[in-house]
Amino acid sequence: MQKNRVIIFDTTLRDGEQSPGASMNTEEKIQIAMQLEKLGVDVIEAGFAAASPGDFDAINKIAQRVKNSTICSLARALDKDIKAAAEAIAPAPKKRIHTFIATSPIHMEYKLRMKPDEVIKRAVEAVKYAKEFVDDVEFSCEDAGRSDMVFLKEIISATIEAGAKTINIPDTVGILMPFEVGARIKELYEFIGEKAIISVHNHNDLGLAVANSLEAVLNGARQVECTINGLGERAGNAALEEIVMAIKVRNDVFESIETGINTKEIYPTSRLIASITGIEPQPNKAIVGKNAFAHESGIHQDGVLKNKLTYEIFSPQEIGLDTKDTLVLGKHSGRAAFKTKLEKLGFSLSEDEINRAFEKFKELADKKKDIYDDDIRALITSQMSNISATWELVAMQLMDSTGGVPSAAVTIKDIEGNEFTDAGIGDGTIDAVFKTIDRLTGEHGKLMDYKVKSVSKGKDALASVTVQVAFNDDEPPVIGHGLSIDTMVASAKAYIGALNSYLSMAGKLRKRDSKASL
Repeated sequence: MQKNRVIIFDTTLRDGEQSPGASMNTEEKIQIAMQLEKLGVDVIEAGFAAASPGDFDAINKIAQRVKNSTICSLARALDKDIKAAAEAIAPAPKKRIHTFIATSPIHMEYKLRMKPDEVIKRAVEAVKYAKEFVDDVEFSCEDAGRSDMVFLKEIISATIEAGAKTINIPDTVGILMPFEVGARIKELYEFIGEKAIISVHNHNDLGLAVANSLEAVLNGARQVECTINGLGERAGNAALEEIVMAIKVRNDVFESIETGINTKEIYPTSRLIASITGIEPQPNKAIVGKNAFAHESGIHQDGVLKNKLTYEIFSPQEIGLDTKDTLVLGKHSGRAAFKTKLEKLGFSLSEDEINRAFEKFKELADKKKDIYDDDIRALITSQMSNISATWELVAMQLMDSTGGVPSAAVTIKDIEGNEFTDAGIGDGTIDAVFKTIDRLTGEHGKLMDYKVKSVSKGKDALASVTVQVAFNDDEPPVIGHGLSIDTMVASAKAYIGALNSYLSMAGKLRKRDSKASL
């Protein structure tokens, strides 16, 4: 690796998925991984293979599809975790095992209940075992931000000798200030030299994740672990788009330092992930927020009209954003134009998937005059929720007269085309719809979150509904997407989409006895 090249390690599919409400099914993860490869990400942390069969399957399928980026799986410093990681990433042309153990006094005493010398021994054994499967091993000192520097140097030295090529120094709880990160990384860089690459993984609890990551780069770190849109548990992680654009725009500060990111894919990647997770960046989010290039002040508008550089430090086109918001497709558009648009928006679909999506697009074009990029994104995202559809909505009728009891009649069909109808009441219209679906499918979901938004604009604007549903108290909630001009229909589709994702990830295939049809 070039000395001044910063490796971009994206953990959207692992740490980003730990963001509440960001759970994704396998097909959605594959789409994101393919777009991350197009973006030019060096390392994709595809998940935590030992966490669940669903995680293992997603990592394995990503490893089969991605050719240019290194595919990585996280693993605790345990043999079973490392073996699972190795098996999951085995098909990848370039692969890495990322193993870790906590190194701060509070974590060693209360979480691990291990002595420092026991932690070092475990770390060394983990790295050596991982080296039996792959040459590229990364070792992380969990909670390095609160770890003793003397101990850090001792465990780092031991794991490098055991074969680790990358040493990650995470600020797991986001407590450090930039000057503290800079001083620590500088000291460790002088200690390690060229024996291993220093990586950083900064959390955003105090809003300093990006600043801390950039300070680390200036002091010798040559890998940055980050996520698209800053996704992640609690306050999130360092945002990939902010780090990359800061290095690019301020090359006077970062001199010859560079990344391999294709910045024109930043905005498509951000929109793809926002569509899939249902988590939109805040409007004033740097780089990718919807107001990032909006100029409302009269003085600003006047300046931008005369010369954009007066208030824009880089153009929206540099991150792949077309600010014209032009119409993209209509009812007379052909399959070739549709396929080209999908590729531009960051989707990598098979021919069969494109054909199915094109049919849905044509159905939409008959109902909606003007179709925008966000309409297409929502359409494909909705399709991915039902990629292995066990159940599909056929028809729905609602009744909620003034002073009456909300009720819903719903017809669904199973994978064999058998139709089932039932009706029920609820505390509200949505509750009635969801309870009726539960009775029809035999599953019982607990609604954790419900979001509805207009996808684009106009009287015929599509309603996009995202739900987060828990079908099992012992498993994380799943996300479902629904799309329709009718908000209630979109809600029913979203709930069924969440159910389909749950059944797919749980390895279940459910259908009702046709004799039970009402």
